[in-house]
Amino acid sequence: MSDVLSVRIPRDVKNKMELLKEVVDWNEEIRRFLESRVDELYRVKVIEEVRKVIEKLPEMPRGAVTSYLREDRDSY
Repeated sequence: MSDVLSVRIPRDVKNKMELLKEVVDWNEEIRRFLESRVDELYRVKVIEEVRKVIEKLPEMPRGAVTSYLREDRDSY
């Protein structure tokens, strides 16, 4: 399912697009751009949210990760 999005553009841009309509499928071009941009911005938003969660986590004591890794390796 899809929705319709209307956008106002300057008349001169529209005229130039008309001249290029044989070369460019504007619907597809704009659709691909919007999908790409939305995906990019969505990833940025998710990364920001993850960073906020990570900042709230308590710090590990120095050397804790090393000891966890050694403990894990020794368990095999």
